[in-house]
Amino acid sequence: MERIGEILEQVGTMAIAGHIRPDGDCIGACMGLYNYIRENHPAITVHVYLEPPGQVFLYIPRIEEARAACGPEMAYDLMVILDCSTLERLGVVAGCFSKAKKTVCIDHHVSNTRYADICRVEGKVSSSCEVLYGLLDREKISLQTATCIYTGIIHDTGVMQYQSTTPATMRIVADLMEKGIDHSRIIDESFYQKTYIQNQVMGRVLAESIMLLDGACIVGVLKKKDLIFYGVEGKDLDGIVGQLRLTKGVEVAMFLYGLDTMEYKVSLRSNGKIDVNKVASFFGGGGHVRAAGCEIKGTSHDVINNLTLHIEEQMEP
Repeated sequence: MERIGEILEQVGTMAIAGHIRPDGDCIGACMGLYNYIRENHPAITVHVYLEPPGQVFLYIPRIEEARAACGPEMAYDLMVILDCSTLERLGVVAGCFSKAKKTVCIDHHVSNTRYADICRVEGKVSSSCEVLYGLLDREKISLQTATCIYTGIIHDTGVMQYQSTTPATMRIVADLMEKGIDHSRIIDESFYQKTYIQNQVMGRVLAESIMLLDGACIVGVLKKKDLIFYGVEGKDLDGIVGQLRLTKGVEVAMFLYGLDTMEYKVSLRSNGKIDVNKVASFFGGGGHVRAAGCEIKGTSHDVINNLTLHIEEQMEP
């Protein structure tokens, strides 16, 4: 697949979706493709499915049209999944994925398992939004679509600071800016701006963080009861693991928060020496060399001990 038009022939109905607990890249990619199809292929009936996004993404064009559930009776001519590396991480369309006549996956995770009929996976680019941009007709990208794609790129590059940011990424950003996007507002409101409660939660995690492996690994933890106490969800915790990673002398940052009793969602970030995708993949997760995640059952101590064993193996000379 070189262009999105290749998969749209004889398509009357289409579904677009991403992974569970969607982040900025997932939301941007899904909504970017949705806006593009709505604007350029009006003959196609298209639905977009996402778990309810955080308040910071309400500026995304047509985000109010995103559906939170896909009934098992739905059978689309085409289903496009974005930013989702495995079937196990499928979000609200998991129950109707197998009923689609044709399935497509657009992704940038090196851990992608190529589970769809057609896969466009580019593991060396910054984001799924960058992959999507390469599939669209640039002349047909509207301000609305550009806003979505730009959102995904800034979130998965840490506002252009991660190594995945390339000259090609910057050229794409320049093109999106020429479409007229409000780039500074998007960065402030969706990436940096935090509520008072979010700042409190981040402050607590940072204050209670611990250093392991002779200072090479920093760990932050929030238990399920802590999330309930502050009234926050996983989508409110963006930025915490990134802030942990910036600690001087640290090679790996680990942040885990409780999903349920004896179950944790883990986010891993590396400063280059450790391949955290390798670590996360061992536990059924995945991602990238410098950014990955997984879900593990056990106490917080069990989770930390199991992960640090695999991190330590890569630190040995």
